Amino acid sequence: MTRKERYKFVIDYFQQHAPGAETELQYDNPYELLVAVILSAQCTDKRVNMTTPVIFKKYPDVQSLSQTVFDELFPLIKSISYPNNKTKHLIGMAKKVMEEFGGKIPMTVEALMKLPGVGRKTANVITSVIDRQPNMAVDTHVFRVSKRIGLVSQSAATPFAVEKELIKNIPGSLIHKAHHWLILHGRYVCVARKPHCDQCGLQKACTYFKKLV
Repeated sequence: MTRKERYKFVIDYFQQHAPGAETELQYDNPYELLVAVILSAQCTDKRVNMTTPVIFKKYPDVQSLSQTVFDELFPLIKSISYPNNKTKHLIGMAKKVMEEFGGKIPMTVEALMKLPGVGRKTANVITSVIDRQPNMAVDTHVFRVSKRIGLVSQSAATPFAVEKELIKNIPGSLIHKAHHWLILHGRYVCVARKPHCDQCGLQKACTYFKKLV
């Protein structure tokens, strides 16, 4: 199977079996999603979703968050991984949004990356989920799954290298959804240590599975 054929097989499979794939983070607007994504770094979406309701109740918008202090916000997120840094990042993000973007969450990767706690992956998530821009966020799941299946070359050693290969080969109109396809597949089927190959519908296209049989 050529790489082009592999992409077609994978895309066709997910379009049939996961047409409504979306983020598992719970949010109602760009501000809430940005807070959730910053908190989700090296933390499960489930834990984040347990934590954000109380944050959003106390700080319903970016303005209110920008006016808080470390000692008030920290207790609300202390169950999240790296709470010290994330508390500082959230307050810094909110202040910068108010000062430089008029209180509105920017919607370009370049502008978002100017915010504390926002790297390329987070910026890609925000713009693809909110605005359906053709940006591919590469987290550990996307990195692992795209390599295992054979969608990207083994020489793609960084998330950015993987991102570029995926964007090159996936139709622009599907990139925002393909991000969730790969994440959810990695979270529930193609898990890190013992992938559930017996439950996977991508066996025919997967280079990893081919080596097992």
